[in-house]
Amino acid sequence: MERSTATLGGGCFWCLEAIFSDLQGVLKVIPGYSGGHVPNPTYQQVCNTETGHAEVVRIEYDSAQISYEELLEIFFSTHDPTTLNRQGADEGTQYRSVVFYHDETQKQTAEKVMERMAELWEDPIVTELTPLGEFYEAEQYHRNYYRLNPQQAYCQMVIGPKVAKFRTKFADKLRASR
Repeated sequence: MERSTATLGGGCFWCLEAIFSDLQGVLKVIPGYSGGHVPNPTYQQVCNTETGHAEVVRIEYDSAQISYEELLEIFFSTHDPTTLNRQGADEGTQYRSVVFYHDETQKQTAEKVMERMAELWEDPIVTELTPLGEFYEAEQYHRNYYRLNPQQAYCQMVIGPKVAKFRTKFADKLRASR
């Protein structure tokens, strides 16, 4: 196994966690916060845009099974990277599209994928490409939110349709048992 890590933000971290947790080769997905100036922020602080942090997921994966490039292709296919500080009805800097790269190789891969994926969108990609600083894990109740709260309205109206579309488009990348 070749354990690697990616950190991505593209709207609500509940959506990203639900999508990336389904992938073959993904070992763990942890919701959290990154990119701001306040150490150990709370969800409430991040939602009030007091911290500068984005909602992100830290994805631990086996790069022998799934590549960083594949993760980025899925990332850019499952959220709108052309809207600044918003995804659907979720609005604010905490919902910005951002790739926090861990090293120069990830940065170069992200630049290549962003250039290629730009052709799929009518508007320009506004995703930030930023070196990873501190990552702060979100509160425990955010973990596996979609799986544990399927009847919650946001899960039914926003996450559910997004996950269903993802599962159809990337069926060949899903883990055998979900």
